[in-house]
Amino acid sequence: MNRTFKLVLCALILCVAASAQSLNGAGASFPAPIYQKWFTEYSNAHKGVQINYQSLGSGAGIRQVIAGTVDFGASDGPMTDEQLAQAQAAQGKVLHIPTVLGAVVPAYNIPGVKQEIKFTPEVLAGIFLGKINSWDDPSITAANPGVRFPKKEIIVVHRADGSGTTYIFTDYLSKVSPAWNSQVGRGTSVKWPVGLAGKGNEGVAGQVRQIDGSIGYVELIYAVQNNISYGLVKNKSGNYIKATLESVTAAAAAAAANMPADYRVSITDPAGKSAYPIASFTWLLIPQQSRDANKGRVLRDFCNWMLKEGQTEVGALSYAPLPKEVIKKLKVTIVDIH
Repeated sequence: MNRTFKLVLCALILCVAASAQSLNGAGASFPAPIYQKWFTEYSNAHKGVQINYQSLGSGAGIRQVIAGTVDFGASDGPMTDEQLAQAQAAQGKVLHIPTVLGAVVPAYNIPGVKQEIKFTPEVLAGIFLGKINSWDDPSITAANPGVRFPKKEIIVVHRADGSGTTYIFTDYLSKVSPAWNSQVGRGTSVKWPVGLAGKGNEGVAGQVRQIDGSIGYVELIYAVQNNISYGLVKNKSGNYIKATLESVTAAAAAAAANMPADYRVSITDPAGKSAYPIASFTWLLIPQQSRDANKGRVLRDFCNWMLKEGQTEVGALSYAPLPKEVIKKLKVTIVDIH
């Protein structure tokens, strides 16, 4: 083997090694179905790149980003100022990159009831506070004339893990119910007054499906995939709205025009006649500067791919695409990922 050939072979080996990248991420279960699809498609289209994602809940995603044990995280509840400061001190600046919009729905299992159930904000808060505990309660029947509810105990199901889905749901309840705001509040983890716990959106959906009389909160795709009934929710304009791509997009309309520079925004309980009231952006949590420059390059390229090819696929999994105004701003932000 002559010297020239050896040099060429070494160069090829180095090029292959440089192009082969395995990235690990963890966090929210809310967007996990679309993330798994995206990461698989992106890896298939980019030889040598493998993106692995664990659906552990937003709380775990935030903790792992701060600790630097993953290349990126994911959350449906934005990091707090304190968490961002911890990440900054340990790993450097972390960016919130919105990816899709989704809805959190009240999913229920009421024996004998086939109609779609309507929920007022007061009823949802009352149920999860443990103050409304039977399906034939007058406050429920008043919003659903013509529906015959059984005299059956309401079994509340909530998340066991730190969860962005919990953050979205409790953020909504904190806005519409003074009692909830003062007694429980908002957060990825809260002290639930009543209920059984399930791990992940998958765990809550599974318990609701199995337990007669139960109600829980899950991201829309988990209700759809598990064939679980979910209710309409009365919005700020007084209209009962079902979670759809259109109603979630309507919820984001106002926020898109006034998106803060760091993209941390709440869109629960929005104005708008057709807006679904329990919706949110979900975010990838990406270090602005990765420890490995090649991984930073892959993350930047993936984000650009996500804004173009990825957005065309979200509707099939019951997510809403990012508004055009947000995509335009993100293209500028993503340039800084390295």
